[in-house]
Amino acid sequence: MNTIQVNGARLSYAVSGPEDGTPVVLSHSLFFDHRMFDALAELLAYAGHRVFAYDHRNHGESSTHPRAEVSVDILTEDAAAFIEELQLGRVHFLGNSLGGFVALRLAARRPELLLSAVAMGSSAEEEHQLEAFAPLVERLADIGGSENTDIVLYIMFGDTSLSAGTPAVEEWRGRIAELKPNIGGSAYQVIHRSRIVEELNGCTVPVLAISGTEDHAYPPPISDVNIAEASGGSYRSVEAAGHSVSLEQPAAVAEHVLAHFSAI
Repeated sequence: MNTIQVNGARLSYAVSGPEDGTPVVLSHSLFFDHRMFDALAELLAYAGHRVFAYDHRNHGESSTHPRAEVSVDILTEDAAAFIEELQLGRVHFLGNSLGGFVALRLAARRPELLLSAVAMGSSAEEEHQLEAFAPLVERLADIGGSENTDIVLYIMFGDTSLSAGTPAVEEWRGRIAELKPNIGGSAYQVIHRSRIVEELNGCTVPVLAISGTEDHAYPPPISDVNIAEASGGSYRSVEAAGHSVSLEQPAAVAEHVLAHFSAI
């Protein structure tokens, strides 16, 4: 892992792919870290891209921060600073869930940094399950992930993955159980984020929304049609995938993403 100091935070990141490849930045979901993209990053690197997968504040090996310092807007500023500090030029920015919130905000606010934006299992709207998620956020802030693993897994994975007990589900079951209470601050900011729909009006960055047909958190059309209509972009759906569509079906996601890149 590499580290970089940006915007008052220490961000850890992994790099793969040829040095002269077009840069792709991968931005992960709440509760996860850059490792959720291991399979997707390998596919994109094999296709010739230079892939940067980083950890948000309060996740993975990046620095920890209080709730006031982990809003989605601050994470968006982190992402912009990450691109600028590493002198990546214009990048394809791909985000899953929380990372998708960041991708859409970059497309609206920092278009000069992007070749394109891809939002996977994400939303351009305010949280539509605020009351349902609030008790979980409080428990996470009290005790972390240890006693909340099953409900987090249900939110983050689709029925196909959960019923099969896939290696990804079992791997992340252990990692989610180890989450510390500071993850509650990040979760609070996610469910209290503002909508980005109006800011995306007239967006000049090509946006692709990818949904999982089994997404329990942001089911279609929230995670596909609504984003495409707000941004003037396009959308695709992936079968047998839930909220963590890029983790559950990386090959299908890579196919859609590479086609999106080629069309630009």
